[in-house]
Amino acid sequence: MKKAASAKGAASAKKAASKAGGSKAGGSKASGSKSTASKSTASKSTASKASSSKTSAAKKAAKGAAVKKAPAPKKVAVAPKKATARLKGTAPAKAVVHPPGDESPTALVRRARRINRELAEVFPYAHPELDFENPFQLVVATVLSAQTTDLRVNQTTPSLFAKYPTPEDLAAANPEEVEEILRPCGFFRAKTKSVIGLSKALVEDFGGEVPGRLEDLVKLPGVGRKTAFVVLGNAFGRPGITVDTHFQRLVRRWRWTGESDPDKIEAAIGALFPKSDWTDLSHHVIWHGRRICHARKPACGACPIAPLCPAYGEGETDPEKAKKLLKYEKGGFPGQRLKPPQAYLDAGGTPAPPLGAG
Repeated sequence: MKKAASAKGAASAKKAASKAGGSKAGGSKASGSKSTASKSTASKSTASKASSSKTSAAKKAAKGAAVKKAPAPKKVAVAPKKATARLKGTAPAKAVVHPPGDESPTALVRRARRINRELAEVFPYAHPELDFENPFQLVVATVLSAQTTDLRVNQTTPSLFAKYPTPEDLAAANPEEVEEILRPCGFFRAKTKSVIGLSKALVEDFGGEVPGRLEDLVKLPGVGRKTAFVVLGNAFGRPGITVDTHFQRLVRRWRWTGESDPDKIEAAIGALFPKSDWTDLSHHVIWHGRRICHARKPACGACPIAPLCPAYGEGETDPEKAKKLLKYEKGGFPGQRLKPPQAYLDAGGTPAPPLGAG
């Protein structure tokens, strides 16, 4: 009995052990399955990272290629700090000139006024370049200066005023005789008609006196706003802006205005300066246009306002070559007046020769 019970117990124990072993084996298999899945996931993650890294590298390479293919930026114009101070064989101090396309109204006013101050230092003796002794001579000379130089007018008017010194004399003149005198000025027939006509208007409407008001001056034959402001500013001391061809060219070159109509230019420039500066401003700009900043070949290399000019480089920038382009007293040549002011002579200016002189 005891042996049978013992045998049953042993068999029961073996079965239990067998179940336990099966259970452990199953757990091991499950664990192995999980480990395999984990390895598979890690492998996919690594592949994804590698792919992402390749894509990023490709993008960077593409960007680098795009940067390399981009065109090189244009060189910014560089102007000497003081063009007139250049010495042969020395490198001038330089200042970058930025085109003022996005210039604010305040910055424009400051730059424009600085240019005027610089020109006032260069041309302290600037004056109207027509010879005259009274308002009548000035208005006649200004009318004659259309389509010709002040020099040619100054060489012609001595004979005219010697024969017809007053409005009354010129109003009663024989047109053919006046034409002969004015022939060197060009368009002499039309100019004869204008000066005789304005002389008659002065006699009939203003008692033989040149009026000192703009609205009266522009009523005279051959007299427009430009002529009127020349007379008002230089014969009566009343401020005015003279918009001649030089003035128009320079204020557009300096980008003070983009207007082309003289009246609109006058209004635009007048807004940049106090009224008291208008007459002298006109002289400074016109003198600079005649002597340095020419229409076709501006002498950029000899220009005192080069660092302030957005058009620097349009002309000759070499200082030695630029000096050869200077005209009138800046180039060592006579001025335009036969009888210039004493201040001009004191500054080294030379009077122009009379008509017919070598």
